[in-house]
Amino acid sequence: MPASMKQIKSRIQATQKTSQITKAMNMVSASKMKRAERLIRQFSNFTEKVGAIMGHLIASDDGDLRHPLLEVRPVSSTLFIVVTSDRGLAGPYNSNVLKEMVRQMKQTSQPVLLTVGKKAQSFMRSRNLTSINPVPFLHRDEVNFGMVKTIVQQITIGYESNEFDEVKIIFNHYVNTLTQEVRVQQLLPIVTSDDETLDSYEFEGGPQAIIDQLLPVYIENMIYGALLDSKASEHASRMTAMQSATDNAKDIIRQLNLFYNRARQASVTSELTDIIGGANAVGGNQ
Repeated sequence: MPASMKQIKSRIQATQKTSQITKAMNMVSASKMKRAERLIRQFSNFTEKVGAIMGHLIASDDGDLRHPLLEVRPVSSTLFIVVTSDRGLAGPYNSNVLKEMVRQMKQTSQPVLLTVGKKAQSFMRSRNLTSINPVPFLHRDEVNFGMVKTIVQQITIGYESNEFDEVKIIFNHYVNTLTQEVRVQQLLPIVTSDDETLDSYEFEGGPQAIIDQLLPVYIENMIYGALLDSKASEHASRMTAMQSATDNAKDIIRQLNLFYNRARQASVTSELTDIIGGANAVGGNQ
């Protein structure tokens, strides 16, 4: 076999192995995405109800409610919670969030960063940026609620001590399998809308007692919901990227097979020509 044909055959085999890997990754991501979708649906009902109660209590406030997390003040510094993945091979999933982070930072006089996911931390190191968490919070497939509590504790302490005047979270919102969009959601100070369907409810203990208990839970659930949403987007983006990689690998294999067959045909033709030429030479000498 000529050297060129050996090289083509070697490339075909290597591409086939790559195609098998990307196909397996696509199937794994599809399975994980379905589970993440199910978690989002189950959790969103609870989040919406807590948000409705919060909105109703704040909207019905006659000026007596007091809580540090409801305090609105002039914004001189903003904390951005940036949610990325721990791993790559997820298409534009991470780059879209990081581009939005850079855009938001340019619009803020004193940006402060908190990172979730190794990719955000790596990006910041390459740009000589720092975050309030030197070690990034890991964004595993199983979202850790204990990690969420730690994040909430860190941002509430910073907000109450005036280290920053507002908190926003930047993450990928899962729309469907093919579509994920970057969202910038404000966490602090808390902004809610009133839900008129709760007017018929009476809340025992008084609004102030309920607000004191509900506010930390509300923020925890907003961050937890954003992380679940982001994780579903990551799996969907990786599934799409691996499907595209598999399709591209198949196209490359088809082209390489075509080149291989042409080279093989040329080799066979050359051998036949040599044989026929040799036979004619032998016949002419007789």
